[in-house]
Amino acid sequence: MDIILKYFPNLTERQREQFAALLPLYEEWNAQINVISRKDMEHFYEHHVLHSLAIAKVMPFAPMTEVLDVGTGGGFPGVPLAVMFPDARFTLIDSIGKKIKVVSDVIDRLGLTNTKALQIRAEDLGTEHDRQGVNCPPEYDFVVSRAVTTLGEFVPWVKKKISKSQYNTLRNGILYLKGGDLTNELFPFRHKVKTWDISQWFDEEFFETKKVIYLPL
Repeated sequence: MDIILKYFPNLTERQREQFAALLPLYEEWNAQINVISRKDMEHFYEHHVLHSLAIAKVMPFAPMTEVLDVGTGGGFPGVPLAVMFPDARFTLIDSIGKKIKVVSDVIDRLGLTNTKALQIRAEDLGTEHDRQGVNCPPEYDFVVSRAVTTLGEFVPWVKKKISKSQYNTLRNGILYLKGGDLTNELFPFRHKVKTWDISQWFDEEFFETKKVIYLPL
């Protein structure tokens, strides 16, 4: 928890409680389902929670902003962002049922009333979700994700799900967490894409090659 407070010292008491509750919840679930690698659990707040919150340094989501987290896995970056922005609304999706089971439980036990989780592929969102009894918005202001695939493959999944209504300081689009040399991957989007080095905000070695990628759509 200390590493979260180091970079986000102005959290409300409720937010502090929710962030503090994350580790025991994931430890409990990890004992049953390997949602997060055992080795990574030693650096849970740094590698998962703080990494997710790099998006908050780029985009402080305005109230009522609709955010879609594609390939959320164990709930990242969606769950930490939902804690950070309680007035925005988050839909977390993944195709793997056991992961959504974990995420749904975490959402319930944290009391995140601004968040829902759904087992579905991004390509099928808007056609299949009604069968599962979950009411999802037809469009989103931002799509967030953490390195589920190349940006070139990711964009076609979500480009038709971006709303034209604007509420935020950045135009609606994709906010993507990824690391390494992205020169070739970003080349097709070079005239529109913007990147930030996460190391400008967070000192830890883990973030040296990590970036936030923003692509307006």
